[in-house]
Amino acid sequence: MDFLIIGSGLTGTTIARLLTDQGKKCLVVEKRAHVGGNVYDEEHHSGIRVHTYGPHYFRTASLRIWDFVRRFAEFYPFEARVQSWVQGRYENWPPGEAFLSRLSAEERQPGFHGIPSNFEEMALSKMPRTVYEAFVKGYTQKQWGVAPASLSPALAHRFNLQQGSENRLTPKARFQGLPAGGYRMFMENMLHGIPTITEVDYLLHRQDFRPKERIIYTGPIDAFFGYDLGRLQYRGQQRVHTFLPDTQWAQPVAQVNNPSLENGPHIRTIEWKHLLPSPQAESIPGTLLTQEIPFSPSDPNHYEYPFPDAANQALYLQYKKRAQALPNVLFCGRLGEYRYLDMDQAIARAMNVVE
Repeated sequence: MDFLIIGSGLTGTTIARLLTDQGKKCLVVEKRAHVGGNVYDEEHHSGIRVHTYGPHYFRTASLRIWDFVRRFAEFYPFEARVQSWVQGRYENWPPGEAFLSRLSAEERQPGFHGIPSNFEEMALSKMPRTVYEAFVKGYTQKQWGVAPASLSPALAHRFNLQQGSENRLTPKARFQGLPAGGYRMFMENMLHGIPTITEVDYLLHRQDFRPKERIIYTGPIDAFFGYDLGRLQYRGQQRVHTFLPDTQWAQPVAQVNNPSLENGPHIRTIEWKHLLPSPQAESIPGTLLTQEIPFSPSDPNHYEYPFPDAANQALYLQYKKRAQALPNVLFCGRLGEYRYLDMDQAIARAMNVVE
C-alpha cells in the first residue's frame, strides 16, 4: 500500500477516502470489530436507532464539508435542542432570555471580571453566577470528576448564552442533519472499495505493515510510545439503557442535561426517538432512554474526551515532540492530537492533512 491508516474513525476514514480518490492505495486497520470509531450506531429491537457512543448531532457552517458528507448518505433535517433539568423544571441549554428575565439586574451581571485563569473563571466571565451554579458547575464536576477551577479555561469556549428566544444548540451552523441510513451505513459507504482490516491491534503487529509512503495514526499517541512517559487521562461514559414500552414520549427534547449533583451521577439523558424523522418516530410504540454516567476509562476503546487540564497538556506536548521526529508517521484525530474535535472539525482537519 501507499498509505497505512490506523483507525477507522471519522478522521482516518476521511483521509483514506480522499487519498483513494486521488489514486493512492490505502489500507485501513481497525482495532474494534466494526468500522467508524465512535461514529457508529445500532438498531434497538424496538426499531429505534441508538448512537452507540453517545449522540452525534452533525452540523457545519462549511458548504464544502456539507457537500462531502452528502456523497455517502442522504441527510434529513435535524437541529439539536438541548434542555437542562434545573430547579424542578426544564430550561433551555444554553439558557437565554426566558431564564435570564427571571433574574434581577444585579443577578444578570457576569460573575467574574478580569483575565480568567481556569474554566470556572472563564465560564463566570461569560455568564451570571446564578446561571453558572444552576447549569454548569455540577455538570462540569460530574463530567470531569474534579473541581471546575482545576480545568483549562479553553474548555469554556464551547458555549455561550443564547440570544433572545433562540433554543437551537448551534444556530450559527448553516447545515444540520442526520444520515438517513444511520452513521454505521454512512461510515461504511465512505470506506467502500478501500481495503479494511478489523479486529487487529496495529501496535501488536507493527512489523506486518510497511506502507510505501506514510503511516497515518489516529490512535492514542501515548499508546504508540508504550506509555513510557505516563498515560494521558480521558473520560468516557457508561450508558444505561431503559426501554419504556408503554410510554410514547418521556422528554420534551432528545437531550436533557442533569447538572444537579443531588439528582444522580448521570450528566444527561437521551431519548433516541427525537432523533428519528417524525413519521418514523410516531409509528414506533414505546421509547428508549439512555443515561450517561462519566467515568475514567483505562481501555482505549472507551476513550471519548481528552482531559482538559495543564498536566495532561504538558504530557501530551512531550509525546508530540517525539512524534514530530518520526519521518514517516503522522499523528492526527482526537486521540492522536489529544484534543476534542466535533465531527465537522475532524473532517476539516482530515482534509488539511491530505492537502
